[in-house]
Amino acid sequence: MSLTMDKLLNVDYDYIINRIIGFISSYVRDAGASGAVIGLSGGVDSSVTAALSVKALGANNVIGVIMPSMATPKLDVDDARRLAQMLGIKYYEVPVDGIRDAITKAIPVFSPSDRLANGNILPRARMTILYYFANRFNMMVMGTGDKSEILIGYFTKYGDGGVDLLPIGDVYKGQVRRLGIALGVPQDIAMKPSSPRLWEGQTAEGELGVSYDDVDVILHALVDLRMTPEEAVKATGKPESAVMAVWKRVINSEHKRRMPPIPRIGLRTVGLDWRMPLNKEG
Repeated sequence: MSLTMDKLLNVDYDYIINRIIGFISSYVRDAGASGAVIGLSGGVDSSVTAALSVKALGANNVIGVIMPSMATPKLDVDDARRLAQMLGIKYYEVPVDGIRDAITKAIPVFSPSDRLANGNILPRARMTILYYFANRFNMMVMGTGDKSEILIGYFTKYGDGGVDLLPIGDVYKGQVRRLGIALGVPQDIAMKPSSPRLWEGQTAEGELGVSYDDVDVILHALVDLRMTPEEAVKATGKPESAVMAVWKRVINSEHKRRMPPIPRIGLRTVGLDWRMPLNKEG
């Protein structure tokens, strides 16, 4: 078996679009919400999520929130505005530097040298803002994480990972780019290098040390096809170091994909053997 990115990209995008549109529409309806709020970054994931939400709910029922920091390039803000205007949705701009500064000043052990801890303040502040909009207008927060990011844990726990639903959470990064083109997202946005913009000059692939094309193919082998790392090396032709680096990220980030664990005490334990259905009549 030979796994390539071309094979992974050769999927039915019309089916994906229709499946996700139906999912968003039914989920929001069953929750009794009036629409969706989305953090617009100017990147492909948030743009595709916004376009799908508009198709599912209508432009009048979708709000975009642009939340730049000093690490956000002007191009990203311009692209986020352009995308919102193209989709015809209402959008707001809420700079987050002041919020981050207030938080850091209040933390007695704050250290300016801890780049990761400091960077993670931003997505958590942004999610607080998005949930304010959601509460204010009876909306649901649309997550913008894709399958690649979710599997390797490339998101902030209770930041961009703390959302109501993840419409593109089963679509790999490369597929999301093609999905964007199919939805009419401008090509320069669809193909823009991904970055969470937690600090200046940050890019996802630079931090990961592996291209997203390689990540996608490796994950497809390890997760979808349930190959061992050794089998994935042979099937993908990727270096063992790359396969093991991706696999290590999947293993080490499992806690991000789960609800907080609860020790069993009573007859029915929340999240283990008892869940209330979303639609109580269903």
